[in-house]
Amino acid sequence: IPRSLRPSLRPDGLEQRVRATATRQIPGRVTQPGSRSGDLCGIPGLVGERLEPITGRSSGCGIAEPVRLRSVDGIALSSPATVNCDTARALQTWVQRSLVPTVGRTGGGVSSLRVVASYACRTRNNQAGARISEHGRGNAIDIAGIGLANGSELTVLSDWGGGRDGRILRDLHRGACGPFGTVLGPNSDRFHRDHFHFDVARYRSGPYCR
Repeated sequence: IPRSLRPSLRPDGLEQRVRATATRQIPGRVTQPGSRSGDLCGIPGLVGERLEPITGRSSGCGIAEPVRLRSVDGIALSSPATVNCDTARALQTWVQRSLVPTVGRTGGGVSSLRVVASYACRTRNNQAGARISEHGRGNAIDIAGIGLANGSELTVLSDWGGGRDGRILRDLHRGACGPFGTVLGPNSDRFHRDHFHFDVARYRSGPYCR
């Protein structure tokens, strides 16, 4: 029987039903792609997607309302960071109050952040018997470098020691203390010699920054 080569119209609601089925079956799938416009977590400047709740494989892990953060105020993340909204908001506060003004026009200004860790269901520093890391709750993000517009990068591993770049990195470390409840860097221990660890865990005595 001859048939038209034109595809038939999709039934109404088919796309929505397929998306809903996919997000139920695969934890962490995108549920709100429209948030790429820049209002993730209800905050202008945060770009990414809302995700389905993440259930960790170990007790204490997981994120009830995760997001996949891609950029902050136009500054791209080298790898999308899976975090909660508290962490995303704290990162934006650090970007606005510390990162952009501290770096200034050095290398043409900040263009990106090299993210080396976000959500991961694991213990602190991957040590056997340790407590669950704040990464396992979506509360943390690790940053190893600051990309500049001229193509160069300030790296925690290479530039922390001294000189102008070292002063910038130490100021950025100091500036994160407040927006984040825990700030760790090369002076804290051997596990953080090549990156900054930022997390939003809070303590009665105030921020813990080393």
